[in-house]
Amino acid sequence: MGKTLLDKVWDLHTVRTLPSGQDQLFVGLHLVHEVTSPQAFQMLRERGLKVRFANRTVATVDHIVPADDQRRPFHDTLAEQMMAALEKNAAEFGIPFFHLGTEDQGIVHVVGPELGLSQPGMIIACGDSHTSTHGALGAIGYAYEYGGPTIESLPMESRLTVCNMSIEGGARFGYVCPDEVTDIRELRCW
Repeated sequence: MGKTLLDKVWDLHTVRTLPSGQDQLFVGLHLVHEVTSPQAFQMLRERGLKVRFANRTVATVDHIVPADDQRRPFHDTLAEQMMAALEKNAAEFGIPFFHLGTEDQGIVHVVGPELGLSQPGMIIACGDSHTSTHGALGAIGYAYEYGGPTIESLPMESRLTVCNMSIEGGARFGYVCPDEVTDIRELRCW
């Protein structure tokens, strides 16, 4: 029997197996937002570390952006603090940051597919519960594999929605095998 997409991508991204038996994986894209990143940046500072492969890390602000008035400083002081922290951290660690008012700023699990950053066969990391969305492109983490004629007939927007909801079922991601809709066929599942 052939390998699943998960098996293929996992094998391609395994750097080494640790003494604990866990695999160390190469992450092709790391998406950062304002809610879960301050703690990680602080740990890097405390340990005197840099962001490895900063060019594969992208920051955007989405959870705290006011819908009615995006002028700075924000009326919500906690939101303003979170925004300022992300701006500072991105600058300090050399991470591209999609600022408010720029064309690329948006919801963290949407900007990757919209901008072509999320690609089939990647391992993508993000501290957002809807990171599973990227599975529509054949990118992975802990999985539901969607297939069959109904899924195969869906356009990309519908596949993004199905994979986005995988988190609600307990998976870290859901994925659809790359095909003509994703415009890549090298990673067919079976």
